[in-house]
Amino acid sequence: MFIGKIAWITGASSGIGEALVKEFVKRGGTVIASSNDMPGLERVKAACGDKSSMVHCVPFDLSDTSVISDVVDLQVKERGRLDFLFNIGGISQRARIDETPIWLDRKIFEINYFGTISLTKAVLPHMVRQQSGHILATSSISGRFGFPLRSAYSASKQALHGFFETLYLENKKNNIRSSMIIPGRVRTSISIHALNAEGKEHGKLDDGQKKGITPEKAAEIILKGMLRNKREILVGKEELLILHIRRYFPWLFFRIADKIKST
Repeated sequence: MFIGKIAWITGASSGIGEALVKEFVKRGGTVIASSNDMPGLERVKAACGDKSSMVHCVPFDLSDTSVISDVVDLQVKERGRLDFLFNIGGISQRARIDETPIWLDRKIFEINYFGTISLTKAVLPHMVRQQSGHILATSSISGRFGFPLRSAYSASKQALHGFFETLYLENKKNNIRSSMIIPGRVRTSISIHALNAEGKEHGKLDDGQKKGITPEKAAEIILKGMLRNKREILVGKEELLILHIRRYFPWLFFRIADKIKST
């Protein structure tokens, strides 16, 4: 299905990103796998077995946007083209607004927003030249509304919607598609690595996440949605209902959200 296609996947050393790498190469494609965890990338590559030669590990940190353009130019020169960009990498938060220092808000935005759009801006000219491509970015159900202990995370994800909707409208004429991935509960380590008020790892798996779908199921849903050219790809189970409640019954949403356990 993806034979001859090349995808760049960030956040590829764990969770949804890892599952996407494995699923993409299983379907015949080539992957540029990135994160700031080189041992993790090598583990994912090895786990692809006889397809491991189709995985190219390219580590970099999304918070260091100064290196991104050079990294992209080198990879496109070596691979010849790039068909898909999956912006999966990011970081979450577990801290109240009144205890979150502004430097932490900036750090979360640097990774989730500026890192993501910097990679996208570096990739976009290459896709414009080849007159094709599909760029996906990862939001969250809390990227559609506020949620306790996630002020900067929610805000950074909401900002992505504005950017990528504009990217879509500007580049339809270039045959470049854009989709937002909106996960609900997926059993990944995102809550474990979420930052507390001191900028340290939360270190706990949220109870809600324990009940979520597997990363493998999430990857399957994402690829299916991408192939159907969905503008928004909803990933999860019954928790996604809150999106429709927020849209059509905002008064009910705030009543429910006020009672939701925030971890």
